[in-house]
Amino acid sequence: MPTNDSLPMHRSRIRAIAAVASLVLVAGLPQAYAQGGAWPTKPVRIIVTFPPGGAPDTLARVLAEKWAPLGQPITVENKPGAGGNIGADLVAKAPGDGHTLVIGTVGTHAINPSLYQRIPYNNVKDFTPISFLASTPNLLVVNNNVPAGNVKELIELAKKQQLFFGSSGSGTSIHLSGELFNTLAGVKMQHIPYKGRAEAIPDLMGGRIQMIFDNMPSALPLVQEGKIKAIAVTSAHRSPAAPNIPTIAESGLPGFEATSWFALLGSPGIPRDVQMRINAETLKAMALPDVKEKLAKLGLDPNPGTPEALATLIQAETAKWAKVVKESGAKIE
Repeated sequence: MPTNDSLPMHRSRIRAIAAVASLVLVAGLPQAYAQGGAWPTKPVRIIVTFPPGGAPDTLARVLAEKWAPLGQPITVENKPGAGGNIGADLVAKAPGDGHTLVIGTVGTHAINPSLYQRIPYNNVKDFTPISFLASTPNLLVVNNNVPAGNVKELIELAKKQQLFFGSSGSGTSIHLSGELFNTLAGVKMQHIPYKGRAEAIPDLMGGRIQMIFDNMPSALPLVQEGKIKAIAVTSAHRSPAAPNIPTIAESGLPGFEATSWFALLGSPGIPRDVQMRINAETLKAMALPDVKEKLAKLGLDPNPGTPEALATLIQAETAKWAKVVKESGAKIE
């Protein structure tokens, strides 16, 4: 069974790592350099490694909307598959001119290198870090007909019968949240991977799978509409977006903690001045009041920063998830 140290960082620790380097670096940058070089000089592609509808897609479309005045077309392209590896690899092999970007996730840039036997890219060397974007807990939700209203009842049910949990793809935090639940609860719920949460949710509502550890921005509206039932959040503390929903840790599995995060990265070799220009435009967009309000309502906690802060976070999270993958026994060929 994993110890508390082997579990993913909670939201406050992620925010701390993402913020410290930002404060130090930005304070020492001349304004002209912070704005960076000429960009964009041609259409920009933001690759989302999952289908439309989830948190990565939401963040990409926020940036695309706010970057519209920059004078070039900004397109969002959804390239799902292989736990995000397909879309991430597309960016890893794109020209290093700053015009092909990706919304990296804890899956594509921290979990997958340990979970997959083979991965077509290096999560550090093959990308240019731009900025951390936001984090969110996952929400454990079940089909309305599942006879369990809390974590303890769900564990009891899982010990009596085979339960199936879906995910937006193997290697995602949604998948690993379920594997952690299995390990800590001593149950064997079976994982059913989908090509995205948009494909998993209909099966959840139809009863073909019993649960999913979905990102809060995706799951909470469905809970509020009464289409699915919320059991608990996966973070260390309750979410301000849903303060009445307890954490898994307080509901019967002390120490359980898993947080999804999202970041903006580019293809390898982007010149420093262009990197900093994209960073500056990202920070500007994320600081807008309407963006902050929208993300808060969705349960996303924004905390943009410097490329160095993001690089530090990716290294720390890669090591953290490597321990979790090893101790859970999860592996994908």
